[in-house]
Amino acid sequence: MSVTAERKQEIIEDNARGSGDTGSPEVQVAILTERIQNLTEHFKTHAKDNHSRRGLLMMVNKRRSLLDYIRKEDGARYTALIAKLGLRK
Repeated sequence: MSVTAERKQEIIEDNARGSGDTGSPEVQVAILTERIQNLTEHFKTHAKDNHSRRGLLMMVNKRRSLLDYIRKEDGARYTALIAKLGLRK
């Protein structure tokens, strides 16, 4: 369910705004998206895992908040990010 260290590094490199960038909203959204996708796969076989479902909902809400922040700051960055990650809207 969690993201491996190697995969996390790949995500950071793909979405970083500059060298050494690990905490920008774009990187955070990309990591949350990967974790959400992993949990979605988990629920296909473990439908009654309500404890993990609560965590999933918290991650989705956090990602939504970060995306709202990016959209408020720079609409072009927001549009590029959701297109890159394959998110709706």
